[in-house]
Amino acid sequence: MAAKEKITGINDVDIPADKLRQMYYDMLMIRRLEEKSAQMYQQGKISGFCHLYVGQEAVAVGAVAALSDDDYVMTSYRDHGLALARGMTPNVLMAELYGKATGCSKGKGGSMHLFDVEKNFIGGYGIVGGHLPLAIGYGFASKYRKDNRVTACFFGDGSVAQGAFHESLNMAALWELPVVFICENNMYGMGTHVKRALAHDNIYDQAQAYDMPGYQLIGNNIFDVYLKVKQAGDLARKTGTPTLIEARTYRFRGHSMSDPATYRTKEEVDEQKGKDCLTVLKDALIKEKICKEDEFKEMDSEIKKIVADSVEFSEKSPEPPLDALYEDVFV
Repeated sequence: MAAKEKITGINDVDIPADKLRQMYYDMLMIRRLEEKSAQMYQQGKISGFCHLYVGQEAVAVGAVAALSDDDYVMTSYRDHGLALARGMTPNVLMAELYGKATGCSKGKGGSMHLFDVEKNFIGGYGIVGGHLPLAIGYGFASKYRKDNRVTACFFGDGSVAQGAFHESLNMAALWELPVVFICENNMYGMGTHVKRALAHDNIYDQAQAYDMPGYQLIGNNIFDVYLKVKQAGDLARKTGTPTLIEARTYRFRGHSMSDPATYRTKEEVDEQKGKDCLTVLKDALIKEKICKEDEFKEMDSEIKKIVADSVEFSEKSPEPPLDALYEDVFV
């Protein structure tokens, strides 16, 4: 079932006003922290691979809002946004980007391997499509334990052509595992447009091959994200039925910090920026008189201060000690 012609709006979701404000706050926090991460990367303070989430914030925040705190969340290497949406603090996240001992993975994971077991945020995985089989492992564990948990597995459109995608969806359907597969289709797998990579680029249609529900949603519309993910989560919890969701979204920056994104025209990017998910939610909150313009300015000032403090925290944090090389290893 594709996204309906009627655009999902604020009155279609049963979300209290204070939670809607928090959702905007969380999206803006992701945006500002990612912008600061880019700045620090360009200054040489952050090294290694760094994949930013700018433009996709509504997918992470809308989906996490629709899940319970006990549900498992895992994603690919573009993981900063989901880590923040799941409750990781900016200090701990930025310290990990800096490779400091105060980071969520003690400075050993970096940008692509964020992890917070207390928040049930279980990665951060660097191999394209490699975490989908792990998601069905968590789903199998939940079914075995009857713990009423759902595993939400986020991945990019580049994962869909991988064999692990087919194997994971097939097994999830066959074994009736409570997994919600969420493809963040930002239209480009690295520099290749999805139409040049997949024979059939309506990814949600592939759910039919596994006899599971499939939905395509508008990724810059947080209300659409919330409704579809909640529906899929409720179904998984009640019957063990997995779902494939395709969130049509768009990243405003390149694939990673090393990507100048010359394969896209300025006009294309500007058109997508005109549909910014932050603007969509902000306009709805103003129209429904939930927030005033001054409140948004206050939020932005507060968030910028928190993000600046996270940089200061990371700068002052210690490097991992040398003997940490021998910790957390099998042999």
